[in-house]
Amino acid sequence: MIELARGSLSKMAVSLADPVVQYSFRLGDTLVPVNPLIGKPLRLQYLGAIHCSHCGKRTKSSYSQGYCYPCMTKLAQCDMCIMAPERCHYDAGTCRDPSWGEQFCMTDHVVYLANSSGIKVGITRATQLPTRWLDQGASQALPILRVATRQQSGLVEDLLRSQVPDRTNWRALLKGDAELLDLPALRDQVLEACAEGLGQLQARFGLQAIQPLTDAEVVHMTYPVQAYPTKVVSFNLDKNPIVEGTLLGIKGQYLIFDTGVINIRKYTAYQLAVLQ
Repeated sequence: MIELARGSLSKMAVSLADPVVQYSFRLGDTLVPVNPLIGKPLRLQYLGAIHCSHCGKRTKSSYSQGYCYPCMTKLAQCDMCIMAPERCHYDAGTCRDPSWGEQFCMTDHVVYLANSSGIKVGITRATQLPTRWLDQGASQALPILRVATRQQSGLVEDLLRSQVPDRTNWRALLKGDAELLDLPALRDQVLEACAEGLGQLQARFGLQAIQPLTDAEVVHMTYPVQAYPTKVVSFNLDKNPIVEGTLLGIKGQYLIFDTGVINIRKYTAYQLAVLQ
């Protein structure tokens, strides 16, 4: 086989395109388009080293998707509030890096409904759309609220998940396309059911801090998949350093082979070679 590139792996670069979503491997500073590799034999080879995405030091294990343990315990982007934004402690003066928080958390966020393995609610920075949806493998998505900060978006999400789940069934995601849903109708149902709680949050943070996006349109996404597996078997580079087979498609951050599937994002900071 011919080596196409090697380097430190990051999640795949992704862009919304017609007719299908476009992907590229990111290996250090090298981009390798993945869509042209579909239908062909492909090998991914873990080279036995992981280098922290922040400090570059070699680490035995990857923490919080690409960091060494010391960086994971110190960086703001690895704090507990990233996974649970409603627990933001910036106002308490204990943010690990206030300047990082001001740049990434004290900025407009969007609360959305998406359909990947079924309906879910999610949040992301406004600047991360539609990348966030593509990374999750959503086939439909609809922004429903614009919120002034990450913490506030987390509080809204916490309220809305009393009506809608906030997780994706990754196995169902990789078994086929989700049935199309009427997202505007679901939005109206969810917002009506949570109207009292949303009113309380607006009274707490200000009416302008949490605004419905009533004019937003549904975004549709189609992924480059020739065939879905009948049984989802996941590769693990820590147990077997070589993944190979015929590449059948890409969805979310997953590569779908005729021999199994692999979540590329899970192996951020792994040194990897791509061969064809």
